[in-house]
Amino acid sequence: MHLLDELRTHRLLAIVRGPDPDAALAAVLALAGSGIALIEVSLTGTGALGTIRRARAELGAGFGLGAGTVRTAEDARAAADAGAAFLVSPALTPSLGEAGRLGLPMLAGALTPTEVVQAEAAGATAVKLFPASLGGPGYLAALRDPFPGTAFVPVGGVDAQSAGQYLRHGAVAVGVGSPLLGDAVRGGDLGALRDRVAAFLAGVADAGAGGAGQ
Repeated sequence: MHLLDELRTHRLLAIVRGPDPDAALAAVLALAGSGIALIEVSLTGTGALGTIRRARAELGAGFGLGAGTVRTAEDARAAADAGAAFLVSPALTPSLGEAGRLGLPMLAGALTPTEVVQAEAAGATAVKLFPASLGGPGYLAALRDPFPGTAFVPVGGVDAQSAGQYLRHGAVAVGVGSPLLGDAVRGGDLGALRDRVAAFLAGVADAGAGGAGQ
């Protein structure tokens, strides 16, 4: 898949992580049915590879379904085998090189300017600014001065209010976990999840079409 194009178009990556594989799958399908086009299933969730496999069977080959918290080369291969179309790491890990060998796009986690340089040199499709809440939208704006062409995707503590701020400060997209998923990954109300999706999508649309590389 052309991950960077998808990030620029949809601007919201939903992150699913939870203790109940069936609830996680239900949440993934509810997200997809509510208009979320990019979904990351974190490998730290219980039965995550099975969730990815089952979701891929339900959603089809073309859907933007990926694996998150991919740390090792073995993680990368297992995620690819399960049907992940892209990979996401929390830091600069061996999974980045393996993603290249597998031909999969990757969001590589970085926080400092040095790590941003290293992520891009290693072939990252985009830089996952993590944890974004440590510096907030102002830190992203400062990073974009020396890296105006870098595709940043802030993740970590991004909520409905800050999502629009990050996008207006130049992020190509934002990654959102618990503020969007709530208790859905533990079997909670999927109707409430759909309402939160609508609110996030409206906020993303209101933020306009700015961002690095647009």
